[in-house]
Amino acid sequence: MDVALVRGTTVQDHVALAEIELCGELIIAASAAGEERLSADRIDEVLNVSTDVERHLGEGLD
Repeated sequence: MDVALVRGTTVQDHVALAEIELCGELIIAASAAGEERLSADRIDEVLNVSTDVERHLGEGLD
């Protein structure tokens, strides 16, 4: 059986790396949380997610 050697080739899946980073952020937030589970609002805050309504309201604050 012949095995091809891969030398110096780095393959990066940027989507997978971003997902891993987001999971890490959630794990950190969950470990620091006092409650048993993170609320949906806290998860959105950790992931920096906002609804269309929140974005629209935020535009008027400038």
